[in-house]
Amino acid sequence: MSIVLKQAVTGPAAWTGKDIQNDTSWIHQLDPSQIQALDDALASLKNRGLRFPDFTRDDFPIGHALSQLLEDLAEVLENGRGFALWRGLPVDRYSEEELNAVYYGLGLHLGLPVCQNPRGDLLGEVMAVGDPQDIRTRVYQTNLYLPYHSDPSDVVGLLCVRKAKRGGVSSLVSVARIYNEILEKHPEYLGLFYRLFYFEHLCEPEPSLSPIFSYHQGKLSCRYLRQYLELGCSIKGVPLSKVDTEALDCFDRIMHLPDIRVDMLMEPGDLQFANNYAVLHSRTDFEDHEDLAHRRRMLRLWLKMPNARTLAPEFPGRNGFPRP
Repeated sequence: MSIVLKQAVTGPAAWTGKDIQNDTSWIHQLDPSQIQALDDALASLKNRGLRFPDFTRDDFPIGHALSQLLEDLAEVLENGRGFALWRGLPVDRYSEEELNAVYYGLGLHLGLPVCQNPRGDLLGEVMAVGDPQDIRTRVYQTNLYLPYHSDPSDVVGLLCVRKAKRGGVSSLVSVARIYNEILEKHPEYLGLFYRLFYFEHLCEPEPSLSPIFSYHQGKLSCRYLRQYLELGCSIKGVPLSKVDTEALDCFDRIMHLPDIRVDMLMEPGDLQFANNYAVLHSRTDFEDHEDLAHRRRMLRLWLKMPNARTLAPEFPGRNGFPRP
């Protein structure tokens, strides 16, 4: 079972944007040999007559150097700062089908891609193609501000194919840093974040119980999207108390402190990876191009990781939608 952590989290996971603004160690520039390894893997796939998503890790051989880079990335995501950015994938070189295969192939060597909707899609297309006035439209399908949240998987990967005309800045914040701020300045609320709330999860038929914070076997984990928490409690007829609302307001204030977050405007060919238990992610609103062929487009992976932390029983892992 989880216990209430009463000491500040230390180590690389407790970063702030201010700490790393002059630190580029979280950015990796893909070099020509690494890109060639991906091209060779793609050629091997084509020679076998295979295409996305109907192939396995063994069908996409990327070589030792790139495999080691992905092992190092998995370690950073789970036991380091919890996020990383790779740059330089030549997205314009590939057809849409080829790019899907390359990105999915990378995902297979990092973890296990899981389904992102009831259809069973293993790559999510993040574009402003939905009606923002329709409550059934998921926010990532609009150009609206996307609040800080965690996705239902161990790791989320985001590949920039095209950027917006204006805006669409990606933002990350450390769960450990939020926790430390609450512990130091508002310890009266700490226990509330360990109580069970009803969360509405799109990959589950009914809202289910989970705490916001969980500390288990030496790891602090978080699950947060206030909109879905409030919706889940409403559906189950369990309204939030005044003190619950105060605690969530406190969480949100700390989460939005400018010095805490790291912002990045992703360029075409950038790949962002984040641990959903250790990092919350967000995106500013944006203005898009009129032409659909030039609109902001991202490809998303949800990954179940082989080195993922063990979670407390009351904080169950969620890795996407069930396969249809």
